[in-house]
Order: sequence, then C-alpha cells, then structure tokens
Amino acid sequence: MATRDNNLDFLLELALDRSVEGRQRLAAEIGDLCSSHEHVLTEQERDLILEILKKLLAEFELPIRAMLSERLAQSSSAPRELVITLANDEIEVARPVLMESDLLRDPDLIEIIRNRGRQHQISIARRRDVSEPVSEALTETDDEDVIKTLLENPNARIAEATMAYLVEESKRVDSFQEPLVNRLDLPQDLAKKLYWWAAAALRQKILEDFDIDPTELDDALEGSAGEATEADESAAQDKASSAATQLAKRLGEEHAITPETLIKVLRKGETSLFEALFSELSGVAPPRIQRLIYDSGGEGVTIICRALEIPKQTFATIFMLSRSAGRAMSPKDLARASRIFDQVNVENAQRVLDTWRRDTDYQDAIEGLASSRLKRGA
Repeated sequence: MATRDNNLDFLLELALDRSVEGRQRLAAEIGDLCSSHEHVLTEQERDLILEILKKLLAEFELPIRAMLSERLAQSSSAPRELVITLANDEIEVARPVLMESDLLRDPDLIEIIRNRGRQHQISIARRRDVSEPVSEALTETDDEDVIKTLLENPNARIAEATMAYLVEESKRVDSFQEPLVNRLDLPQDLAKKLYWWAAAALRQKILEDFDIDPTELDDALEGSAGEATEADESAAQDKASSAATQLAKRLGEEHAITPETLIKVLRKGETSLFEALFSELSGVAPPRIQRLIYDSGGEGVTIICRALEIPKQTFATIFMLSRSAGRAMSPKDLARASRIFDQVNVENAQRVLDTWRRDTDYQDAIEGLASSRLKRGA
C-alpha cells in the first residue's frame, strides 16, 4: 500500500516540475507504470494519471509525447482515453499506438480514418489485426497508397463486397493488381476476373509499344491467362449443365444443328434452346451469345449468320423470329440488317466471329479496359 502511495506522490511531485527534464521524466514514469506487467493500475492511479496528462499533455514537447506513445503502444492497462488522445496527435506521436495498441476499438479507428490524414490511415492499414469495418473505411478514402498498404497486409480482413470493389478498381489502378493476386483470401471468381484484366492491360501495352499481329498476341495471352484460371474453369465445367445446353451439345456432336433447326425451335417459342443451339453452332459461348442475339441493332445475329454462310432468306427468318423473342422489332431493323448482310463479305464476318469466340472473360476484359481508358480520357 505504501508503495502505491509513494508512486502517486512521486507522480504529483513530477507534475509540478515544469522543466523539459521534468516533463520527460514524468512521461517516462507514467509509461513505465502503465507498461509494467508486475503492477496493475488501481482506479485511483488510472484516474490520477489521466487527470495529470489531460492538463499537461499539450505542454509536452513532441519528442516526449512520441516517447510516451512508444511506451503505451504495447500496454493493455493504459487509460484508453489517453491512448485515443495520442492516436489523434501528430503522426510521429500517433504512429506507435495506431499500429500496435489493442485499446483502440473499431469506432476509434474509423473516426481517425475519417478525420485525420493519409499517414494516420496508412498506419492503421498496417495494424496486425484490421477488421472488415475498418478495411471498408480505409477503402472509402479512395487513396491509392492507403488501399495498397491495406491489400499488402495479410492480417487485414476484407469483406467480399469490398474485395469485389477493389478488383473492379484494379482496372484503372494498376498498383492494386499484384497485392490482390497475392491475397490468400481472394475469392476464385474475383481472381479469375483479375487474371483476365491483367492480360488485357498487358495486351494494350504490347500493342502500343510493338509492331505485333493482334491475333497472334491474343492467342498467346489467352492461353497464358487461361492456364492460370484452369482450376476455376474445370470446377465450373463440373457443374450440371441445363437441359437445353446438354441437348445442344449432343446435337452439335452429331452435326444435327442446321438453320432449319434454328427456325423450327424459334417458331415453337423455345428461346433458351435456340440460344443454346446458336451458341453451339457459332462457337460463341454464353453469356456473350445472348448479348449478340439481342443487341440493340441486331448486328450480332447478322454477322454470325454471314460468317456461317447461311442463305440471306433463311437469315432474314432467323433474324425476325429471334428479334421478336428478345425485344420489339421495328421494320427498319430488318432493312438495316439486310444491308449489313450484303455489305460484309464472308471472310471479314468470319474474322469478327473468331474474335467473339475467344474466352468471354478475356474479351470482356479488353472491352472493359478500353471503356475505362475512354472515361479517363473524357
């Protein structure tokens, strides 16, 4: 009991010393008292320390406050209000407690993220335990350095929705791609999307810097990225296909899909089976085939039919029936499609079809990258 009283008396005595040396010694004594594993603070001691520092902390030189922060960063018994005060101080003072103190709770950290600067945010992103709400708040800063630091922290827990947003952002922020790929908690579907975007970005860079045939480059990149996502692809292929897809596949293997078959299916109103048959016949995988069938101008169906050398009259029937299945058709649509059918030769149509046959994720990544660049240019 005497020792405790002596401690309190000594702290009060030091608090009366206004010299720099006195302040430095006071901070050191308080730090030692809070950090000691052998000494558990009583309520009286805790209240006294807090009261002293409330009145005197602003008078401490920055190096003294920084020293106190270093001493309290690992303490589990320091007054929480004191730790919060230090966490909101200049970054030289705040950094130790922001990175290491377990006394800071999520609401404390989120408030600091929203009200303090980049260096405070980066220090929080480096904590050995970052919760999902704190990760979300860090992401909401939209600061590339802060987010990159968060992604590089393997102990940061990131919600799937936040991760999906960051994968989307990686289309325009290249520095997010590598730390995202290296995260063990990245869901497989997002990892696959990221691989294709990286391939699309590399394609754009190569085409800008080198004189190379785009088709040869696409073949190489598609193969490389495809290998990286092979596990995901095989898992997806193991899932049961729809009845329409299974039937289309079987008819395709038997070479039994003809333009007349397509017309017959459309007349019966079996839209899903038509989509599956048209996908099998053209070699264009869903969901791209649906977009091409029902695009606003109908160019997709037109180009595919031209590439497959379907007679014009048969094409016109397929066009009208498929358009009526997907959307209201204007008489002008058929006239416009017929003009395209006449103007595009078979060889050029087949080149376009070859492009559409490429992996849909790869093609989407190329289109997404181009769209992103256009927006940034605007």
